[in-house]
Amino acid sequence: MTPAAYAVLNLNALKHNVQKVRDCAPGAKIMAVIKANGYGHGMLRVAETLASAADAFAVARVQEGIRLRKAGLQNRIAVLEGFTCAEELDDLLAYQLDAVVHTGSQLDLLERHAGQAQIAVWLKLDTGMNRLGFNAKEFPEAHRRLSRCASVRQPVNLMTHLANADDMQDPMTMTQITLFEQTVAGAPGERSIANSAGILGWQAALTDWVRPGVMLYGISPFPDSTGGQLGLQPVMGLHSRLIAVKPLAKGDSVGYGCRWVCGQDTTLGVVAIGYGDGYPRYARPGTPVLVNGQRVPLIGRVSMDMITVDLASQPDAKPGDAVTLWGEGLAVEEIALCSDTIPYTLVCGVTQRVRLVEAGAGDNPLLRTV
Repeated sequence: MTPAAYAVLNLNALKHNVQKVRDCAPGAKIMAVIKANGYGHGMLRVAETLASAADAFAVARVQEGIRLRKAGLQNRIAVLEGFTCAEELDDLLAYQLDAVVHTGSQLDLLERHAGQAQIAVWLKLDTGMNRLGFNAKEFPEAHRRLSRCASVRQPVNLMTHLANADDMQDPMTMTQITLFEQTVAGAPGERSIANSAGILGWQAALTDWVRPGVMLYGISPFPDSTGGQLGLQPVMGLHSRLIAVKPLAKGDSVGYGCRWVCGQDTTLGVVAIGYGDGYPRYARPGTPVLVNGQRVPLIGRVSMDMITVDLASQPDAKPGDAVTLWGEGLAVEEIALCSDTIPYTLVCGVTQRVRLVEAGAGDNPLLRTV
């Protein structure tokens, strides 16, 4: 039996999207960003799919890197948040994970570390994101300390993060790139600047390494386009089914708060999905939903387990009929716009009770936890 709410993952689309990265940055190595459980797609599943296509992986936290190593992944793995204590530094060394170094306390820990093991590091320059990293004035001293540190494998690698690359009209991105180039000029080591928006929109951001994130999953990093329009293929489709169909009369209200009121007689459809599954709580009435491949509007408030749709254009719809919340024919970027959010939050927010199904694996496979 098909589960009430399930997500179909097209792993071939992952490979297609990595090739798109290669096409955009042919001279760069690829550090595939698979943090946050592979943007909701399953970190191990994504890593195993891309193990031979990506040159390295990037995760946010030490435990994510350890999990990849314990699963047998041999690729280079960078931990973007680095380490916060001696125990985490020990784990990074033990599991041969790269560390991003972005604060003075990390320098102190590296200098105090005893032992022969060395760690590969990425020294992060803050060029305007104002989150993690050393600013331009702090950078020379941080680089000097790392270059003399016995625990650090040489040469030190260098990175920054773009704050507004999704806005092609904003000059900040070129300001950041220029500041990075000027600050690290003459230093040895490999460079990394470009995220997904940098890869697709800013040629000057393409250096030794690129760090694709959301584009790997077929999603556009730009607010005015979809992944499909950029030549990407969506990896995730979110699906459910109708569980009830009932007539409504003009003047009937629908859902909590009774704020949506029928302007005319119509037919209501109830879909087995809600914010408890990761469908956005603040999706507005009128948000498109596909029923049997045809668009119908969301009506009423999104509930924990259900949403309601207007089936006026689907008079033959019945319980059990297929529903797509996003996927083929309905871009997740469009649903994000209708919910005043970004597509990242939607794919990352799919909850554990949604069954993840690999395309071609059948309707109800026994799936491992990812």
